[in-house]
Amino acid sequence: MPFWAQILIGLALGVLLGWIARSQDLSWLVTTLEKVGGTFVGLLKLAVAPLVFFAILVSITNLRKVNNAARLASRTLLWFMITSLIAVAIGLAIGLVTNPGAGTGLSPADGEAPEKTGSWIDFLTGIVPTDVITPFTELNVLQIVFMAAVAGIAALQLGEKAQPILTLSESVLELLQKALWWVIRLAPIGTVGLIGNAIATYGWNLIGKYATFTVDIYVGCLIVLFGVYPALLATVAKVGPVQFFKGAWPAIQLAFVSRSSVGTMPLTQKVTERLGVPKEYASFAVPFGATTKMDGCAAIYPAIAAIFVAQIFDVPLGVGDYLLIAFVSVVGSAATAGLTGATVMLTLTLSTLGLPMEGVGLLLAIDPILDMIRTATNVAGQALIPVIVASREKILDREKYDAVHASPVDETPEPKDTRPVPATA
Repeated sequence: MPFWAQILIGLALGVLLGWIARSQDLSWLVTTLEKVGGTFVGLLKLAVAPLVFFAILVSITNLRKVNNAARLASRTLLWFMITSLIAVAIGLAIGLVTNPGAGTGLSPADGEAPEKTGSWIDFLTGIVPTDVITPFTELNVLQIVFMAAVAGIAALQLGEKAQPILTLSESVLELLQKALWWVIRLAPIGTVGLIGNAIATYGWNLIGKYATFTVDIYVGCLIVLFGVYPALLATVAKVGPVQFFKGAWPAIQLAFVSRSSVGTMPLTQKVTERLGVPKEYASFAVPFGATTKMDGCAAIYPAIAAIFVAQIFDVPLGVGDYLLIAFVSVVGSAATAGLTGATVMLTLTLSTLGLPMEGVGLLLAIDPILDMIRTATNVAGQALIPVIVASREKILDREKYDAVHASPVDETPEPKDTRPVPATA
């Protein structure tokens, strides 16, 4: 059975079981769904810290194998910024047209300030770790990325002396990706638990209360996913958008279910390579994107959420505030760090605008429902940019791109031996 069919069955079964658990008040079923979904996400997170460290380290050192590495890296970052600006502009436009905070029945008293909030001081000072252990135990991905980048650059400077470390790092990375691949195959089961628990816990009433806001987030992400991205593929990369989605769809599906860009990273890299992007460049661009490229979580969502919170608390926003939202979206996207949820990015945006932090509490309940489409948009963008850059730099294998069809979840089969069998006496 194709992977996409397994995911769809998991979604349908999760909705059904969640509805039964809520309507019949079956606490044991709610607990079961929660444990199944939580175990799946826990398995994904288990590999996050070492996976990010070794993926970033190896990706930086792999650039030595690529011609014009500095040019490719700068072009990748540039397109990250361009697409983030487009996404945040779409989010602001949707928020201004629909007024998501109007008529919700919510008031400032319904909000509650989060225990941890993001600020520019915390963001800037939090990049550099105080020791090498804490970032791994507390899963501070931004600090892990910093240490990996420093180690990768140092390895490049050392040259041949660092080769034993690089060989070990590549082996560990392959081991982690193999183990995570087994977890990815459990995604249909995890889907049942995650979707079922969301329906059983929150129900449809909560979604109805946040109807406009929820629709805004989904519409904004879908416009970027199926409007902006195909347009960029057709006009900038000059390749067929249908082929891109055919190749990238399994990674987009897994992102929707798992709500983790980093957890989806091995699959994202695999689909990117199967779309014709050279492995040496993909192994840099995808891990880099998995921790910094967040059109859903860091652009569309904070833009609409800021307008929503401002309307609930009756705080007027001006042109300067909207420009600040765009600035935060482009510069602060690394704060999301590829993990589930975008609370850090939202608190960073609200604190920059001077909006009440209690607004975060208004959105936490609905966050799991929103995070699915946000992460799917993130991952699609993480596969899109390497395709665009590779095409413009004329290193994209267009024959491979046009011929993509196999499910990336399946292991690549060994090529068949087509040599004629020698005659026997």
